[in-house]
This record gives sequence, C-alpha cells and structure tokens, in this order.
Amino acid sequence: MDEIDSIDATTKTNNILLENAKSFAAGGFGGVCAVMTGHPFDLIKVLLQTNQHKSAISAVKSTISTNGLLGLYKGVSSPLLGVTPMFAVSFWGYDVGKKLVLAFRSNKDLTTPMSITEISTAGFFSAIPTTLIAAPFERVKVVMQTQTTKSSFGATVASLYKTGGISSIFKGSAATLARDGPGSAVYFATYEILKKKLSKDDNSLSLLAISIAGGFAGVAMWTTIFPIDTIKSIQQSSAEKISMSQVLRKIYSTRGIGGFFPGIGPALARSFPANAATFAGVELAKKFLN
Repeated sequence: MDEIDSIDATTKTNNILLENAKSFAAGGFGGVCAVMTGHPFDLIKVLLQTNQHKSAISAVKSTISTNGLLGLYKGVSSPLLGVTPMFAVSFWGYDVGKKLVLAFRSNKDLTTPMSITEISTAGFFSAIPTTLIAAPFERVKVVMQTQTTKSSFGATVASLYKTGGISSIFKGSAATLARDGPGSAVYFATYEILKKKLSKDDNSLSLLAISIAGGFAGVAMWTTIFPIDTIKSIQQSSAEKISMSQVLRKIYSTRGIGGFFPGIGPALARSFPANAATFAGVELAKKFLN
C-alpha cells in the first residue's frame, strides 16, 4: 500500500512539474511573438515618452533616415533576451496564481468557474516574480533606445554597472511592479472575459477569437497603466537618481496631465497586434506541447 501511495505521489509531482514546464515554455514562445510584432511601436513610444521627438511620425522618419528600417528594432536584443523569460514567468506565475486562489477558496469547490476578482488576483500575483526579470531588462532597453550612440546589450549593461553598480541595473524596479501588478490583473481578466464570450457552445476557440481576446487584453492593460509606464521610462532613462514621486511632480509641473500620456498612440497601436500574437503563440505552443 505504501508503495502504491509513493507511486501516486511521484506521478502527481511529475504532472505538476510538466504543467509548470508547459506554461513556462508556452509563455516564452508567446513573448518572442510579442517582441517581433510590437518592438517598433515600443521604440516610438519610448522616444516620445522621453521627449526626444514631438510626434510619432517625426520619430519614425528620424529613426529610418538615421538607421534604415532595421533602426525600428533598435534595442530589440534586450527585450528578446528579457521579454521571452519574462512572458514565460508571467504565464507560469498566472497558472500558479490561479492554483493558489483556488486553494484559498472558502467553499473549496473547484468546479465553479473563477470569478473576475479571483482571476485579477492571480494576474496580479504573476507580476511579482516577473518584475525580477522585467525591471533590469527594461532598464537596459530604455537606455539603449534613448542613447544617441549605438551600443550593444552587453556594453550597455557593463556601462550601467560601472557607473552605479547592480542598483543602477535594477533602477525603476518599484515603478515596474507598480505598473505590472495592476496591469497584469486587468490583462488576464480581460482576456478570460472575452475568451468566454467568444467561445462556442463546445468551449472551442478559433485562432482568430484567441487573437481578438488577446489584442483587447493588451489595449485594456496599456490604457490602465500608461501614466505609470511614462514615470518608469523617464526614471529608467535618467542618468541621475530620481524617485517616482519626483518624476510625477516634474511631469505634472511642466506638462500637466497630458504629460503622462506621450506615446500612448504607438503604445495602443502596438498593444493589439503584439498581444494578439502573444496569446496566439501561447495557445499554439500549449496545443503543440500537449
């Protein structure tokens, strides 16, 4: 009897590890899809947020004239290296978050669909481990995107470490969590709501329906968190030590409420295709792995 219990426990552990590995791998593939689809939009967003150009058209023309079409992928090495594991951890964290939420249910009824509050809580949880990866890679990405000289990912990391140590590389971590916690809650909740509405009677989803749900999830997230993202971008691009509250006051005193939304056009233009590609990539990867 003890031997049977031991086999059952081992099988259960292996199944959990396998599900975690699938979530991690599917999220990583979704991240690659997101970066390759959305990076040019993200570049223009950051250039506008850091006040390097007055309009998106000006930023695009200047970037292409200086570096050609590939210039729109300036700084892409950082998100490819960072966003891939970041999305992997995010989708893994979301699955872990859902399991934790269900474990703390008062009625312990696992057959009842998760509520919006429960989904949002699981989404917020996913941002906690993700921030450990997102913050340093976004710091490097923003510096690479805003500096006038061309520099590699490794050279940028070395320069940041030389001037400020490890704390310089993790600059903006609090702002990243302040952005990604609420953002992830809105992100996954919107996706689950739309996915349910777009599901057929047999609960099957087409790739188009997945893409639509994912695209609108991205739009909802960025609409919610954009002011915090602006604060984060300015903080991470600054060569000096500056707090979130200092950045907030500086933006409001010089540009008013509108100062928190420069680059929101490219961000929203990017969010739909990038996140449609993300969820399509995740669902395809899961199907392949299964």
